[in-house]
Formats: sequence, C-alpha cells, structure tokens
Amino acid sequence: MAILGLQGIRGGVGTTSVTAALGWSLHMLGEAVLLVDACPDNLLRLSFNVDFTQPAGWARALLDGQDWRDAGQRYTSQLDLLPFGQLTAGEAENAHLLHDALSGIGPILQNLKAQSHYQWILVDLPHGQTPLTRLILEQCDRVLTLVRPDTNCHVRLHQQALPAGTHILLNDLRIGSQLQDDLYQVWLQTQRHLLPTVIHRDEAMAECLAAKQPLGEYRSDSLAAEEIMTLANWCLLHAAQPASGSDA
Repeated sequence: MAILGLQGIRGGVGTTSVTAALGWSLHMLGEAVLLVDACPDNLLRLSFNVDFTQPAGWARALLDGQDWRDAGQRYTSQLDLLPFGQLTAGEAENAHLLHDALSGIGPILQNLKAQSHYQWILVDLPHGQTPLTRLILEQCDRVLTLVRPDTNCHVRLHQQALPAGTHILLNDLRIGSQLQDDLYQVWLQTQRHLLPTVIHRDEAMAECLAAKQPLGEYRSDSLAAEEIMTLANWCLLHAAQPASGSDA
C-alpha cells in the first residue's frame, strides 16, 4: 500500500487532471484506489461526476466538527474519492489560519494506510510549501512533481526546492514545438529524476473534465490515456516502495 502525492511545480500544469487519470488507470489495473483532494480549489471531484454545488469534503468536515468519512464519494466498487470541500469566502481569504483544524488530515492518512483497504491513496496537492502541504508530504511514500515544458517551469526547476526524493513528470508536451523539444532535451541531460514517461498534449484531457470523467474512462484510446496507463504501470513497479536517495 502506498500514498502517492502529486504536486505541480506551479499552478496550471495539469496536476488535478493527471491525478484523476492516474487513479482511474490504477483502478483499471485491478488496484483499489482512494483519491484525496488536498487543494482548497476543490476541483478533483469534478472529474468524478460530483456536482459542483456539493460542498462536502474532509476539510469542510474538520472545520465543522463533523465526521470526515461522511464526505467520501464512491465512484466504483474499487475507486473512491475524498473531496476537499468548499471553503467560505472568509475562510479562503484567511486560509493560513485554518492549519490547526486541517492538520487532522495527517492522522486521517495514517489511519487509512494502517487499514490497508486501498492499494493506493493518491493525493492531489496544491503547489507551494504551506505548513499543511508539508504535513501531507511527510505522509507520502512517493511524490510526483508535475512540470510543463515552458520557461516558467524551467526557471523553477533551478530555483525552487522540490520535495525530497520526488520524480519529475512532464505533462502537456506539444509535438512540433521547437521550444518545448529543446527544453525537454535539456531536462533529459540535467534532471536526473525526470521520468521516462511523458504525457503529450491531447484534446481528450480537456474534454474529459467537461464530460466529468477521468481521462481513461472518457477516451481510453487517446494518446494521453495510453501514456497515463504507462505511468500507472511504472507506479506498480516502483512507487509502492518508499523513495531512497539512490533511487532512479
């Protein structure tokens, strides 16, 4: 059983969509999966046909003194979802004041792991290093850092600290872009934790969210879905074991 965190090096690199797609692919490989949304944006649920007006989630439950288990959503018999929940405008403006209440996610993840009901817990993490994010990262056995092949991410790879032992996943690689190909070639030579699997730009990735389905369910024949399945198989081979300093 493994807790796998997925975090963008910045916002807008597709972390939530990839988390949903990877969870579905692991599920299709016969694994029991729980997807946990740790982002206050509360968007992961939209890939699993949860109505956007539904406010429930683990964070909402902790803030309201309710049982977080009641916020869980069952998508299939082997794939469950735990949304973040909807914050009020005042809570969102003062999110730094919510840490004590939301730090209960640490024991929640520990208990879920101890119960071993799921082979995988995938956590969609917000970018940045807030105290809550660091607390959740401490619970993760592995972390994938998502990047897009652009200058913004290139600079961040050189000046931004990444989680210890993370693997870098390249998302949204556009065929025919000279700049993106140049950056990719540079990263192949300089980023030793860059995963061999990349995810190409695919219109199906944008369409699946509009269809309120994870990518592999919406278009299993798409290029990106096939690449996510390759990533899922990599996870089965490597990510179930804790990261180590010598891991490649």
